[in-house]
Amino acid sequence: MIGSSRYWREVPQRYRYEAAKCTKCGKIFFPPRLVCNGCRSREFETVTLAQEGVLETFTVIRVAPTGFGDETPYAVGIIKLDDGVRITSQVVDCDVEKLNIGDRLRLEFRKVQEDGESGVICYGYKFVPAN
Repeated sequence: MIGSSRYWREVPQRYRYEAAKCTKCGKIFFPPRLVCNGCRSREFETVTLAQEGVLETFTVIRVAPTGFGDETPYAVGIIKLDDGVRITSQVVDCDVEKLNIGDRLRLEFRKVQEDGESGVICYGYKFVPAN
């Protein structure tokens, strides 16, 4: 359910692209975590993620799950941001047949879905070509 408490806890990541940076070793985590897997520190500062990155790998979804059938075909990829963080996201506003590993992409705030008849609109991030 979209109105769940889990969704609302994720608002800083979804809307402001906030991550946690370990104050001891500098490793960045998205979504934030409680313990650094590099140095075991529990001390973090909040940072905003880089807004651009490179497409590392992707797949094209041609048979979509329920609720996304009208969007096919669409691409989902792993994007390595300029600050080193990797994010899995939908890649939009491009011809999926011309998408290539190594393409520069830019993070954008977009509508993700609507929740049933109530019409609650959920927003989040997607990636678009940087050019």
